[in-house]
Amino acid sequence: MYHPRLAVIGCGYWGKNLVRNFAELGALEAVVDPMLSTAVALAEQFKVKALTLEAALADPAISGVAIAAPAELHADLAVKAFAAGKHVFVEKPIALTVADAEKMKNAAETAGKSLMVGHLLQYHPAFEALLAQVKAGALGKLRYAYSNRLSLGKFRVEENVLWSFAPHDVSMLLALFGAEPVRQSGSGGAFVTQGIEDEYRLNMEFADGERAHIFASWLHPFKEHRLVVVGEKAMAVFEDSAAKPEEKLRLYKHSIDTSGRAPEPKKAEAEPILYEKDEPLKRECRHFVDVCAGKHKPRTDADEAIRVLKVLTK
Repeated sequence: MYHPRLAVIGCGYWGKNLVRNFAELGALEAVVDPMLSTAVALAEQFKVKALTLEAALADPAISGVAIAAPAELHADLAVKAFAAGKHVFVEKPIALTVADAEKMKNAAETAGKSLMVGHLLQYHPAFEALLAQVKAGALGKLRYAYSNRLSLGKFRVEENVLWSFAPHDVSMLLALFGAEPVRQSGSGGAFVTQGIEDEYRLNMEFADGERAHIFASWLHPFKEHRLVVVGEKAMAVFEDSAAKPEEKLRLYKHSIDTSGRAPEPKKAEAEPILYEKDEPLKRECRHFVDVCAGKHKPRTDADEAIRVLKVLTK
């Protein structure tokens, strides 16, 4: 049986999490980082090789790379990796411009390799269960949805909160509605660092009148990761910041009685939706290993990532 071997390019704040997960999956072959001491320390910890970028791309034992470098480097690194015959996983956002993202997609197609993008919450088992409920019609036709992604920090100076937080929420909302918005608007406020929005509100409208909005902030008194979906038949809440697993995903079969002069709500008790208990990042990394092994195509592929990027760049 073929077992892909991978290299992680970029071993900073988030890259270290990829290193750990690919190592636990038995797929890590090497680490690459411009800070040699960082790469050497991780290589020693996980008993793998510390390589330069050139050496990793030239290594025939490495079939895929995971890129956790700054977003402005994604396109260049991915194109080089495809030219070297590697599959590529790249963290969100896929790139800073649609043109760069299209370049990455074309390079993957030319090389006959896969491009997967790290829209992590698509691999959260609770969101997978919610998406399955929506697709099965359990909520009826969707009316609106919103996502709050709020916390205090981590403050960035290279990107605003929309680019840092919201790609995950845009990805989830586009999956739930199964379409791209026909209209959108947004604005934010920069209170800590001049020119870098700390809070941002993005509004989207879809072709059939459905609406969605995202509120993202790293200048907020407490952590809240909540996705609310309202349909004609029921409503659902995915609250990733809930303390208990059984509280993360709930279904509300509320109804509205419109037979009288004014509509009357008929409230129902919250029903937990069961889902598999597993770490989203481990599932995402396992998915990429399976992609490299030829078992399936990436769920969050270039086309999906470009749809998200178009929302972020409008």
